[in-house]
Amino acid sequence: MTNNIDETDRSILRLLQNDATLSVDALAESVHLSRNACWRRIKRLEETGVLRARVALVDPAKLGVGQLVFILMRAADHSPDWLKAFDHAVQTLPEITGAHRMSGDLDYVLRVQVADVPDYDRFYKRLISMVPVRDISASFVMENLKDSTAVPV
Repeated sequence: MTNNIDETDRSILRLLQNDATLSVDALAESVHLSRNACWRRIKRLEETGVLRARVALVDPAKLGVGQLVFILMRAADHSPDWLKAFDHAVQTLPEITGAHRMSGDLDYVLRVQVADVPDYDRFYKRLISMVPVRDISASFVMENLKDSTAVPV
């Protein structure tokens, strides 16, 4: 953890992760700082990259893409051309909401939001047309027990 983060910064981060719409005044009151002192801390957290963005969380089901799928894959090769094509696919396909290069047997894990199994099949065909894969397996989430964007602070 960054050495310049104190308990007040952690409190601000916890509050913002829970509700990014909180005003500076509400944050300042919650962490017992003046408005200006709180604003300076938020700006420092943004400038140092600790606070990357303040976003709205959308319910995928209400937008018709409620099926979460984790895709486990092995690359067809590891050449610069393949990596470039894979990166292009990851950046281009909006269904991919997370992509992670892994250690061990798997090369990548993708987090994908689709409407249903037929929608996943359409996504799958687009993905493999963009980049060849050696092995791919999909697991469909049956129930979300915990799905959070909050980082432990």
